[in-house]
Order: sequence, then C-alpha cells, then structure tokens
Amino acid sequence: MRCIITGGNVKVLGKAIHSLSRVGDELYVEPLQDGLSLRAVNTSRSAYACFLFAPLFFQQYQPGGQGSGSVAETVRCKVLMKSFLAVFRSLPSLEKTVEKCLISLSPRASRLRVQLHCKYGVTKTHDLSFQECESLQAVFDTEQCAHTLRALPRLLVDAVVHFPLTLAEVTLEVSQGGRVNFRSYVEEETEPSRMMVTELCLSEDEFQAFHVQQETRVTFCLKEFRGLLSFAESTSLPLSIHFDAPGRPAVFALEDSLLQVHLVLATLSEPDGSSQATNGTPCPFAPAYDFTGDDIDSYMIAMETTTCNDTGRTKQLPSPTFPLRCTSPNPGQTDSDQEGAVPGTPPQKKFRSLFFGSLLSQSQSLSHAEPSQEVLAEDSEGEA
Repeated sequence: MRCIITGGNVKVLGKAIHSLSRVGDELYVEPLQDGLSLRAVNTSRSAYACFLFAPLFFQQYQPGGQGSGSVAETVRCKVLMKSFLAVFRSLPSLEKTVEKCLISLSPRASRLRVQLHCKYGVTKTHDLSFQECESLQAVFDTEQCAHTLRALPRLLVDAVVHFPLTLAEVTLEVSQGGRVNFRSYVEEETEPSRMMVTELCLSEDEFQAFHVQQETRVTFCLKEFRGLLSFAESTSLPLSIHFDAPGRPAVFALEDSLLQVHLVLATLSEPDGSSQATNGTPCPFAPAYDFTGDDIDSYMIAMETTTCNDTGRTKQLPSPTFPLRCTSPNPGQTDSDQEGAVPGTPPQKKFRSLFFGSLLSQSQSLSHAEPSQEVLAEDSEGEA
C-alpha cells in the first residue's frame, strides 16, 4: 500500500485519528479498492467506528504493492492507537508545517511507515510496529432503523456541551410531536443527594431531517459520540442518527464524496429485558432470555471476521446476521483462548452488542442459516 495526502487533507486525517482514539486502543488499517479504511473497536465490543477515505481524497493511492497496484499484495494490519496518534498529536502544527504525508506498507515490510514532509525540506519519518490481522467488520443496516435524525454538527455540539465531562451515558428521546430531548443517564442506585440530571430540548425545525415513527428513547455512551461530533464539526458535514428500540444499535453517519464515516454504538436494554416494538411487531434483536446466569465466554467471538478453507485462503461466509472469525488451527485450543474473547461475567448494565454471535464451526455455519444469538456487552471502558 502507498498513499500520499497533501494540503488540508492531512489535518482531516489527523482529526479522524483523534476521533478513532476515543473508541479503541488499536487502529485497524485496511487498503481497499474503494479507499483506505481506518477502523477501531473498544475492548467490550460495544462501540465500533470506521473511516473510509475515497481514492480521490489522496494525491496518490495504491492499495496493493508499490508500483503494481495488485490487490493480492494487500496487507491488513493493526497498530497501537497511541503510536499512530503520536504522529498526528498536534493538529495546529500539522496545518502550519506539514505539506505532504506519505503512508506506505508492503507484505515484506516490518514496519508501517508514516512520513511527514514539512516546510524548509524537513522530513519526519515514523516506523510503527504492526500486526497482520483479518478484516474488522460490524454488521448493521441503517435501512432497518425506524427513526432517523439529521442535523448540522454545531446543533448537537451545543447540546452535549452542557453535560459534564464525567458523564458516561446520555439518553436520546424522540416523539412524533417533534420533540427531541437529550438527558443525562443516571443509575437507579444513585443516591438522590448525589444526583444531577441535565436535559436539553430541541424542536423538529432545528433538524434537516426528522423521521420518527413512534415515541422512543435510547441510551448510549457519550465519550465516543463526543469524539465523532468533534470531527463532524471540523468538516461541517451533516450528521445522521439512525436508531430503533432500546437494546438495538444506534448508527451515526457522515457521508461525502471523499469520505464515509460510521460510528455504531450499543444501546442500553430496557430494565425488564424487553425492547420496544416497532409498529406493534416484536424487535428481531430481542433476547430470548437473560444471559446473566450463563457462561458468556461461550457466546463471544472475535471481531476479525473471516474463516479459512482447506487451501488456507480466506473467504467470507454468508452469515445472514453475524460474520464469523477464522477457526483455530490448534484443535486443543478452547473458545476462551481465542484472540479477542472478552473474559469475565456480564456487567450490571445491559448494553447489547451488535458485534457478536454464537461460535459455530465452518460446517455448522454453512448448514444453518439461522441468525446467531446475541450477547450482552460492557459499556465503553474508561468512563469515570
């Protein structure tokens, strides 16, 4: 892979890295034919973000090996987020001094190289260690969401700025009457003397698009949402919010001819474990029962989502709901030893993740077309 970024697009890339750093500790880099994909997922798999930069975003873009453009030489890798973020730490400096950014990676390279060509002939070269990996995917479909809001990012930034930085979750509530409320989420066990609730009310007229089928509310993590808003405000692109009943994922999207951004956040389930219905029909993602008494490790799989056939070449399985990871070549390895499994018991908060399904063998997944089971996932880490 080889790509060259010039002008103000270097700062846009830097802001994207800052936004992704709010989500996960690792950055997944995948060069595709339709652009460079940068993705991140948090450790509990309840938040996923993807930035897809189109080829026109770059002055030069080669997804394959240098000089060949071959897709067969493409390498997917992941690097530590802190290492990549350090290259783009100072956004004002990027805008003032950097004229060109070169990112290169080849199958024979031991490092992901990022070169910053600055004014006065100064070149800063950063060689970052990486680990080859499979494609990071999340399954979602905005067309299935019953509710859609679209607004300029400035409106949403002005709304969330009133919430304290220590707030972990926020509740979005909408009604067919044109009311949109953002309210701080407070645990039921919180002492009344220590409780402070902030609520902002917006009207339908302030949104570019307002499609609400019924009154509903969803609760999601605020840290990742703030990170996306910061990036959206710098680009002035309208932000679309697609959501459904509580417990189903909320999708936040930015789209442009040069850039596509998706942030998928798990939402808090209803206290009784049931979700609201849309148009009187049961929610297709509603759990059949409560998983809190089960061994949750047996239901979790990694996000690296391809499986291997006998020839060693990877292929994507036609799972109708969830992709599956590559099965372990070591027959003695247990499910709990699989990379990406999240150990421990389910938390009290019931954030239901879109990114997990039951762990099936390749033959089982091909012979059964039934959707995978869902599991509970923790909310975002580091929310004090």
